[in-house]
Amino acid sequence: MTDNTTPPPPAASWVPLTSRERRVVGVLAEKAKTTPEYYPMTIAATVSGCNQKSNRDPVVDYDADDVEDILTALRKKGAAILVEAGGRVPRWKHTLYDWLKVSKVELSIITELLLRGPQTEGDLRARASRMDKDALAELPALQTHLEALADRNLVVYLSPRGQKRGVIVTHGLYPPDELEKVRQAYANMAPIDDEPAPRSASPRVDSSPGWRDEVAGLRAEVEELRGRIDTLTAELRELRTALGA
Repeated sequence: MTDNTTPPPPAASWVPLTSRERRVVGVLAEKAKTTPEYYPMTIAATVSGCNQKSNRDPVVDYDADDVEDILTALRKKGAAILVEAGGRVPRWKHTLYDWLKVSKVELSIITELLLRGPQTEGDLRARASRMDKDALAELPALQTHLEALADRNLVVYLSPRGQKRGVIVTHGLYPPDELEKVRQAYANMAPIDDEPAPRSASPRVDSSPGWRDEVAGLRAEVEELRGRIDTLTAELRELRTALGA
């Protein structure tokens, strides 16, 4: 007799993360993609990345002890590992590819959600494309990845899927009670217009929807450059300390 029962999906390899853990592991994932020359990361560079004022929501103020404790907690959960210790400056790296079972592009999407929380598909595409520009050049490409991630509970839709614009998504790594609060916060929110309203006052004004994506992309590039500067500054500070300067 043939068994046509559909097997259940495999159990998730990941567990929920606290807000502090999400910020730290999000920084590790971001810097691995945007500044690979400084990755794996020192604690000082991780502190700087966590406390960046650009591409972060909310803005935080962690110190080295905070980050070291958080990294230790992430290691216990399997989301990060210590790769250099002993006589050398300790450096850390994430293990999210295996921990979440995600592809390169999927990790870019999750990383942006970890760093900024809920956002519209349009804003998410502009921000995530700084790490995978070609793969996320168009919104439909992002939406395909979001659907796949949602099927694995790694992405959560906070507004109806498929509406014309302003679809809001977030990651699924919240603890259950925190995720419920996020859902409630967006449950009665009016739809967000993810594109600019047409203008008719002057023929010289370009009212095409494409300009919003261009501006968002430029902002993402500026945020990345600021992050690179912050990381470089932290690395130089750590090097001077190690050399006794």
